[in-house]
Amino acid sequence: METIETILSHRTIRKYKETPIEDAILKQILEAGFRTSTTGNMQVYSIIVTKEKELKNKLWESHFKQDMVNQAPVILTFCADFNRFNKWCKLREAEPGYDNFLSFMTAAIDALIVSQTVAIAAESFGLGICYLGTTTYMTEKIIDILHCPKGVIPITTLVIGYPDENPELVDRLPYEGIVHDEVYHDYSPEAINRIYSEKEALPLTAELLKENNVDNLAKVFTQFRYKKGDNMHFSKQLLSILEKQGFMYNA
Repeated sequence: METIETILSHRTIRKYKETPIEDAILKQILEAGFRTSTTGNMQVYSIIVTKEKELKNKLWESHFKQDMVNQAPVILTFCADFNRFNKWCKLREAEPGYDNFLSFMTAAIDALIVSQTVAIAAESFGLGICYLGTTTYMTEKIIDILHCPKGVIPITTLVIGYPDENPELVDRLPYEGIVHDEVYHDYSPEAINRIYSEKEALPLTAELLKENNVDNLAKVFTQFRYKKGDNMHFSKQLLSILEKQGFMYNA
């Protein structure tokens, strides 16, 4: 029950105290991540722990200068990593065949589910976390900062530390909007209106509409937050990085 309560009370923390995280606690949190289910038990992921001030400042710049990156005592970068597995295979005279997009997806999925386990473990110790989606936008710079070799690609980042705020729970879509019984049931216009009605009625939504001078929340996402042009740019950039890091083999 404690785990369920931890998950249901999750808050995104963007302000942190300077209090360091004890090494023993951090080790337990990371080892909890190691117990996560992964494809074939290959564990094709790595976690880079960054505490050093200068390195954190470089990551801060890469993560769109979000202050929490410098505030939090620990930055965890979760990477898709076939570098280690490939080297093991070669040392055992077993030729690896993981220079392809499917293998990247396998490793990326592993890294993501491990990051969620680590997040829950961190919160169980009273720590706060924030997920940084900027990792996939700035992958190439983060690769350089963290010295990631071929076969390693940063997938997501968590800042963790002791919270210096207690924000409200953020809204979530209702059960009906996410769960499909037995098979996928496509959404009618009526269902879409129902599912998004609570989110659209929030005071925060009213503020966003006023701030961006638009008449509905969907336009905030499509015209300001996640624009098609930006999505195309970062998609091309990521595909180029996949090729450089050895995941886009062409026969």
